[in-house]
Amino acid sequence: MVATDIKHIHVTCAIIEREGLVLAAQRSAIMSMPYKWEFPGGKIDPGESAAQCLRREILEELGIQIVVGESLPAKTHDYPTFTVTLYPFVSAIETGEMALHEHVAITWLPPDKLHTLDWAEADLPVIRSYLDECRAAAS
Repeated sequence: MVATDIKHIHVTCAIIEREGLVLAAQRSAIMSMPYKWEFPGGKIDPGESAAQCLRREILEELGIQIVVGESLPAKTHDYPTFTVTLYPFVSAIETGEMALHEHVAITWLPPDKLHTLDWAEADLPVIRSYLDECRAAAS
């Protein structure tokens, strides 16, 4: 049996909250997993903290500055050709006007409606974890 070297990437993602709603971003046609929805973010560079990465990526992708808040548990997902570990952070917009530099669309949804979108598979456990946190905070 031959061992395969599956690429493992480490990615931050922002659960950006505003007025009781959560931001979801739709991947463009030229991205992997085209038109799937995701929490925006990106790959962590060597020597970069997850929070630093997230601020950089959100500025690059959406043109806004964010306040990086509470971290949620990291979630790992195995795709057929690579493995991704997501490092989610509940965040808020600090400054800036949102502009889509990589995504084709965004939407703001109440947390209980997040499941209505066609999400990238790796984001699904992040959504479950976030909703668990919301329920715990409400009780």
